[in-house]
Amino acid sequence: MAEEPVPDSGQAGQRGGLSVVTTAIDGVRVLHLTGEIDHHTCEPLQQALNTLTADRPRVVVDMSRVTFMDSSGINTLIVAYENVTAANGWIRIAAPTTPVLRVLQLVRVDDLITCYPDLSQALAP
Repeated sequence: MAEEPVPDSGQAGQRGGLSVVTTAIDGVRVLHLTGEIDHHTCEPLQQALNTLTADRPRVVVDMSRVTFMDSSGINTLIVAYENVTAANGWIRIAAPTTPVLRVLQLVRVDDLITCYPDLSQALAP
């Protein structure tokens, strides 16, 4: 798998506890998140998801370094799911940590957005 930076996306710096780094791997946009996702920190994630412009976007959200997520993160993911599927694309979650997976399962977002145990499985066709 070839990994390349996505032009004009770069890195959304650390803002109140969440960092979002965007790359592209074999044509799939990968958002690598680090930190906590809550009302005060979800803006970088929203911005990264709002810049999806491809016809049939393919997105993987790598949550292997996310330590906390509240309803703001859930809402952001649901809006992204709606936007991406409306454009005939897909979105997947890779490697959610145990506390994040628990939240995703509790509100059944994992029924909407498929969760994979690691990034390589989420990137598989």
